[in-house]
Amino acid sequence: MMVVAVETSVSQNNLTFFSDYLIASLRLSIPLAFAALGGLWSERAGVLNIALEGMLLTGALVSAVTAFYSDNVWLGVLAAAIATGLVGIFHAYLSVTLKVNQLVSGLAINLVAAGFTSFIARIIFQNRTTEKLPTFTTIAIPGLKDIPVIGQLFFNRDPLVYFLILLVILSIYLLFYTNLGLSIRAVGEYPRAADTAGISVSRVRYLCVFLSGCLCGVGGSYLTLAHVGFFAEGIVAGKGFIALAAVIFGRWHPLGAALACLLFGATEALQLRIQALNVSIPYQFLVMLPYAIALLALLGLAGKSTPPSALGLPYKKESRDN
Repeated sequence: MMVVAVETSVSQNNLTFFSDYLIASLRLSIPLAFAALGGLWSERAGVLNIALEGMLLTGALVSAVTAFYSDNVWLGVLAAAIATGLVGIFHAYLSVTLKVNQLVSGLAINLVAAGFTSFIARIIFQNRTTEKLPTFTTIAIPGLKDIPVIGQLFFNRDPLVYFLILLVILSIYLLFYTNLGLSIRAVGEYPRAADTAGISVSRVRYLCVFLSGCLCGVGGSYLTLAHVGFFAEGIVAGKGFIALAAVIFGRWHPLGAALACLLFGATEALQLRIQALNVSIPYQFLVMLPYAIALLALLGLAGKSTPPSALGLPYKKESRDN
């Protein structure tokens, strides 16, 4: 009887460890997935957006400041979405209207966001980077939350997780089963043909880059208002670049990008648990594990990814006189 009890206890501990690991993987993948979906919408329209890092950071700060003064998490999310949407419009203005190199534009936004958010955070929080913020509470779905492992993973989460799941489904539908999605994909693949068909290339690209910024803002707000509960300098820690890798790894498909983010989240959760076990491996190697996986994805080890044909290329409307 004692042997059976011990085996049962070990089995329960293993199940608990596995369940906790899956939950941690999901939590770590949520901000990545919001940013990846944002990057996907922008790049499907032909605008390269490496400013995901700066947009995430902007969203994290704006949501933290708004929630800090209003004590309302939803106002924080809304303010973050609007602020980063405006950053997206600025990126679209540089890339689409002024036809600035999209890589340079994205890098500039990242650098400005890194310095500006640090400056504002030090003024508002007065170096109190651990200032406690209001956070989202979990919403349990009766009945479904009691399913072993899966219940706690998917049906006892905060509202932004449910929103992300709906967003992935909605993105698939809009991109591949509606006229809007057809127009976006046409602009990203053959902008001249889309223009000839009466589709405004610049309008579609502005819309998609604005949406990209809004989604990054929600992802940044998840970091501060659901994941950690405070804002700190460098809180994004390269997640925007990992999200960009997830877009490529997922072959510019919403479900593929979301699953790639889950893989990267699982990798980060794994390195955190290995560190907790005090394994005799330099922690620096463990910390770089998620980024190494992202590099392997960019190298195309999971198969060659074909980007939209007009990605990163500015479109110049031909004069009717020519």
